[in-house]
Amino acid sequence: MKDGVNGVALGVFVFFFLAVTVLGFLAARWRRAADEHTLDEWGLGGRSFGTWVTWFLLGGDLYTAYTFVAVPAAIYAAGAAGFFAVPYTILVYPLIFTFLPRLWSVSHRHGYVTTSDFVRGRFGSKGLSLAVAVTGILATMPYIALQLVGIQAVLDVMGVGGGDSANWFVKDLPLLIAFGVLAAYTYSSGLRAPALIAFVKDALIYIVIAVAVIYIPIKLGGFDEIFKAASDKYTAAGAGGLVPAEAGQWTYATLALGSALALFMYPHSVTATLSGRSREVIRRNTTILPLYSLMLGLLALLGFMAIAAGVKVTNGQLAIPQLFENMFPDWFAGVAFAAIGIGALVPAAIMSIAAANLFTRNIYKDFINPAATPRQETRVSKLVSLLVKVGALVFVLTMDKTVAINFQLLGGIWILQTFPSLVGGLFTRWFHRWALLGGWAIGMLYGTIAAYGVASPTQKHFGGSSKEIPGIGEIGYIGLTAFVLNVAVAVVLTFALRALKAPEGVDETSPGDYTADAGDANVETELPPATADASH
Repeated sequence: MKDGVNGVALGVFVFFFLAVTVLGFLAARWRRAADEHTLDEWGLGGRSFGTWVTWFLLGGDLYTAYTFVAVPAAIYAAGAAGFFAVPYTILVYPLIFTFLPRLWSVSHRHGYVTTSDFVRGRFGSKGLSLAVAVTGILATMPYIALQLVGIQAVLDVMGVGGGDSANWFVKDLPLLIAFGVLAAYTYSSGLRAPALIAFVKDALIYIVIAVAVIYIPIKLGGFDEIFKAASDKYTAAGAGGLVPAEAGQWTYATLALGSALALFMYPHSVTATLSGRSREVIRRNTTILPLYSLMLGLLALLGFMAIAAGVKVTNGQLAIPQLFENMFPDWFAGVAFAAIGIGALVPAAIMSIAAANLFTRNIYKDFINPAATPRQETRVSKLVSLLVKVGALVFVLTMDKTVAINFQLLGGIWILQTFPSLVGGLFTRWFHRWALLGGWAIGMLYGTIAAYGVASPTQKHFGGSSKEIPGIGEIGYIGLTAFVLNVAVAVVLTFALRALKAPEGVDETSPGDYTADAGDANVETELPPATADASH
């Protein structure tokens, strides 16, 4: 690490940061609606985005600072097992092609803003809707914190913050400033801000990765030397070289599959999806989003390059920022740092909006103020989006930074337990609402207890997301095991509850809702959400 502040890199970083800040505030004027005081406008961009805006928004949403920092960091620390992120993103797109258009259609017909809105409407259960909402908020909080950790890693490498000897306020002041700016333009512009900034973010990331996979190997003597250095390190550490050991294959496969099932259960993924203006926009996006997987594979190679370049860090999350500072000219290192920083701002904004929408629609409106007007909903959602970001900031400033990834993995275990209610509900009404709630509770309980018992060199509890699979004896992803248990309980309870003739709840949807497009006539699309809800 270079001594002092890297002034050139910092200057370039600040330039891009100011540029996207201006864009964030200008976004409030972009496609401004006649009435902006509704969640459709503030929280979903008026449901007006076309194919390319939605593609950049989803890409900015899914490929975050976590992706840029943590995926190659995992490879830097643990070897090829870190590549699980590549196959899981390949698996996810055929999966979402089957259900995202259906979710968009039914949400458009009924004015649903969140997944919990759909679950409540489909199963007639505010309790199940509440469970999905609380899970979404809990899973999103550490994800937002991880974005702030990404910004902090960049600032640390640039030498900003006064070093470890500085008092906490001076050390964390740059992060506080970044947080304040993010909070301000998210409050002002809603989803339009990250949608506009996503263009800059993705362009920078593609440029940085393209340069990195050409320029850095040339400086290091080619990919032969890079792979040799990585293989030597893993072999010496007993990690089995470049290929994961046979004992880790179940872990690799179950983690990839479980992560693929969980990715579009996250509230921010659905928020970006529902902002599309038509069913066809969503279908097209599921076919072109795999272009990001190509980028991810190249990005993962940076972990091997960091080894070959002799990068030595105590915190693996600093490995890639440090690689950029060591290998790039100062000005281009600033561009790379800006790509990571902006790569944190875009998803953090979407995540805070998504979590706020869940609280507003499925906690505040359902249980606190059922008569809330669209204007009141928007005001509450704006305030909650600020509180969510404050919670993430407190997490980052008060806990060890290496904890962030493990808590995000715990969030992945949790959010996967909403899959039966959401995706199952999109295709069938067979499951009983109370059975789904029981399956969710068992999955959450098992997943949390199992993750609590996993230790790591830095944590006594919640040190990872893999544990022995009961009855099989192999080490696998806890979230997938909990999911299988969740579904099994839901199936058994459904048979039992149907035998007991337990009340089913009212399904406010109809079969045609799941294939409807924007141009299809339906009286509910002409009603404000509060009126549509009251009509059932």
